[in-house]
Amino acid sequence: MSTIAIADQQRSATPAVRTRLRITRRGRIVLTTLAALPVFLIVALSVLNGGQASAGDSSRAGAPVHFQTVTVEPGETLWQLAEETAPQADPRDFVQDVVSLNALEGSTLQAGEQIAIPAKYTAGN
Repeated sequence: MSTIAIADQQRSATPAVRTRLRITRRGRIVLTTLAALPVFLIVALSVLNGGQASAGDSSRAGAPVHFQTVTVEPGETLWQLAEETAPQADPRDFVQDVVSLNALEGSTLQAGEQIAIPAKYTAGN
């Protein structure tokens, strides 16, 4: 008998046994925890870091911000307010700065509304 015949007999005599991987309840808990841990860390870091972001000069942090407030008259527009308050400045820049400072949705105003004017447009500057 040749070695090829012996090898064929051995292959046919012992069929390949495939075991199926089974995961236990404890294993599922460990895998779920390991998968959720990076998500939890990212959320925790973003929540903790959210309070550190600030706009403006950090050397002036905590310094009081001074600005003039104006009460809007009926029919008054931001463009008219720009011409009255800061005639030397570009009205487009004034309107954009006022909208940003007051977090307005658009450039429309309501009568009686209190509008903050940036300090660079007040008479003192």
